[in-house]
Amino acid sequence: MQQQTDQVDTEPPYPSSKIAWYVVGVLTFVYVFSFIDRQILNLLVRPIRRDLGISDTQMSLLMGFSFAVFYTIFGLPLGRLADSRSRRSIIAVGFAFWSLFTAGCGLAKNFFQMLLLRMGVGVGEAALSPAAYSIISDYFPPRKRATAISIYSMGIYIGSGFAFIIGGLVARVASAQEMWHMPIVGAIRPWQMVFFIVGLPGVLLALLMYTIKEPVRRGMRQVVNAEGKTVTSQTSMSEVFQYIRANGTTFLCHNVGFAFLSFSSYGTSAWIPTFFVRNHGWSESQAGQVYGWIVAIAATMGVAAGGWFADRMSDRGYRDSTMRVGLMVSVAWFPFGLIYPFVSNAWLAAGLLIPTVFLASAPFGVAPAAITQMMPNTMRAQASAIYLFTLNLIGLGIGPTAVAMTTDFVFENDAMVNYSLAVVTTIAHIISAVLLWRGLKPFRRSLDHLQDWIDAQRA
Repeated sequence: MQQQTDQVDTEPPYPSSKIAWYVVGVLTFVYVFSFIDRQILNLLVRPIRRDLGISDTQMSLLMGFSFAVFYTIFGLPLGRLADSRSRRSIIAVGFAFWSLFTAGCGLAKNFFQMLLLRMGVGVGEAALSPAAYSIISDYFPPRKRATAISIYSMGIYIGSGFAFIIGGLVARVASAQEMWHMPIVGAIRPWQMVFFIVGLPGVLLALLMYTIKEPVRRGMRQVVNAEGKTVTSQTSMSEVFQYIRANGTTFLCHNVGFAFLSFSSYGTSAWIPTFFVRNHGWSESQAGQVYGWIVAIAATMGVAAGGWFADRMSDRGYRDSTMRVGLMVSVAWFPFGLIYPFVSNAWLAAGLLIPTVFLASAPFGVAPAAITQMMPNTMRAQASAIYLFTLNLIGLGIGPTAVAMTTDFVFENDAMVNYSLAVVTTIAHIISAVLLWRGLKPFRRSLDHLQDWIDAQRA
């Protein structure tokens, strides 16, 4: 028989700031690689379409749906695993796995092969964020988590920006040298070479995860087992789903509200380079370079600013600051996001994208921080996996395809991708703003529910 013991007050102090920020730095570095591997297709639309003989809609399935389905499905069991096993090892194995499949994309000869390989990338990347959110939450006290998770989330935009920049360089190289000759592989196109370049280093870089320590899991029930050893009491799946059901309105408004912002963001990033090519006559190289630097700088600043602002609001008494920041930026996006697709000057459109991208990125550090605020430690990675399931299924899985299908089947004109971007993202932001506004009160109730749950565990 196990005797429960309350050890909450005997937990060690949080690690030093220097160590904690080193951990965030390593996790952000890994996240950068995941988004380079995930987003590199977005500027390779024309050469891949040409060589595989596919349409905009099929290309969008490679960009989003094929990746997102397996990312979301495998995220749930891997999130469960991260709540009880070594999180750094889960991330390291996932990093090596998705890197191999990314490199494998360079060997694809047809749509079906590329589809399968993109599914493998999704499975590997599913190991990262639930475990990373959990690790960061155990290295930082609650009042610093929104900033820390937002810094980690900068990896999204640094990686995406570099994916566009690298893609732009590939497009430039392709214009000078049509084929490359590699040992064993033979003759390949430049777009195939880029998959080898961005994928293979990750197999070795995965070892970097072992330079950080697995942190103490905080706020968890401790029990003495039959051998007299103190161990962590695990939470069953039924307890997790019971807790989520008790906070159902919060989860619905939070997960779906932020997912529609992701829907807008992924739909935009997938097709903006093509928008500049089709509507403004830019080359893929120029479009990738310009948009890549906008994303790498403006979006990185936006996600960091969102977390910083949420923590400052929290210090001033706004308990729902993480949700409130999402609501604020979903509305502030409209003046810029509605104008850039229709201006006639390409550089003015690029200039308007700077505040658009800044605001679009701001919610994606505070959204996972909100999950860590409202969930017990033993459930954080699983709740984060459910959040990522919703976010990526709606955002990455449907966003790029929604823009492509609007172009293909509503406007039936490749040159009207600007109208598709405007229509799809406007609808998404309206839905998001309504849901996040509706979720403010339930979120505050969920914070109270968590405190009641913790008090019950200590009793």
